Amino acid sequence: MIEVGINGYGTIGKRVADAVDNQPDMCIVGVSKRTPDHEADTAIDRGFELYAPDSETEVTFTAHDLPVAGTVETLIADSDIVIDATPAGVGAENAPRYERTETPVVFQGGEDATIAPTSFCARSNYEETVGQTATRVVSCNTTGLARLLSPLDDQFGVESVDCTLIRRGGDPTQSDRGPINDIVPDPVTVPSHHAPDLRTVLPSVDVMTKGVTVPATLMHLHSLTVCLDGEPTADTVTTCLDNESRIELVASAHGRDSCADLRESAHDRGRQRGDVWENCVWAESITVDGQQLSLLQAVHQQADVVPENVDAIRALASATDAQTSRQLTNDALGVGLDSPIA
Repeated sequence: MIEVGINGYGTIGKRVADAVDNQPDMCIVGVSKRTPDHEADTAIDRGFELYAPDSETEVTFTAHDLPVAGTVETLIADSDIVIDATPAGVGAENAPRYERTETPVVFQGGEDATIAPTSFCARSNYEETVGQTATRVVSCNTTGLARLLSPLDDQFGVESVDCTLIRRGGDPTQSDRGPINDIVPDPVTVPSHHAPDLRTVLPSVDVMTKGVTVPATLMHLHSLTVCLDGEPTADTVTTCLDNESRIELVASAHGRDSCADLRESAHDRGRQRGDVWENCVWAESITVDGQQLSLLQAVHQQADVVPENVDAIRALASATDAQTSRQLTNDALGVGLDSPIA
């Protein structure tokens, strides 16, 4: 069993912890929290050992009747591998701690790409991370783009990509985030940071990205135009994407007209927190005109990187190959919304 420590039990950390806990070849050593809040209570309720950043914080947790197993230093030392799910920038501060104990670590997309020898998307470049001591799972938007473009490039060849990312203003719990009643170029410069981020896992792709932030919390939406090497039919592209386990073709005809419908569907199917791990591509949007492919897809910013973190653990800490790892992860999580396309 791969013994995994989760450093940071917030939006991403708690989801990754639950996913790891469901894997047949992994177990949770414990999780860390900075503050004695409801998420700390939840961790204990789920049976996870709780760790504090330092001895001073450990006393604070104890004062709130939250039992602590030790500090983060102990968590790192006792783990075969650590998921660093701390806020953006904190991972870089933590990096020397992992180096001191020679503990492999998976960082998140909020960190600079230079933090690890590789950036990671399981569908795009799993093998590059095998044998490394650290990797960085790329951001939610970049993960969504890499999952989509990898099979298209494999089957048809991708000459160029133009993508407008319509981004949620904040996560549902981020009441301090905006915009409120506004639509904001974010950033106003072109390309957005997603283009260079994508090239960390797909270096040969010629990509242009533009970001727009809107007053919504549910998901991101991508509008893509992809120039392919050949001239496939829309049906051929649909079949290509339908064969991808982490791409879900959805249809308005089945009541999935919006991001809200997708999240509601995930809730109805018993997904914890209504998480959508898959890219959701609207089948009706797939249009081909010569070499130009256009489509729309939705990406759940809180969840799509979760299976990638699980695969990154295996890439760093086991001899499991990419296809086997993705299948193990998918089976354990129940990836696939099982939506038939009319």
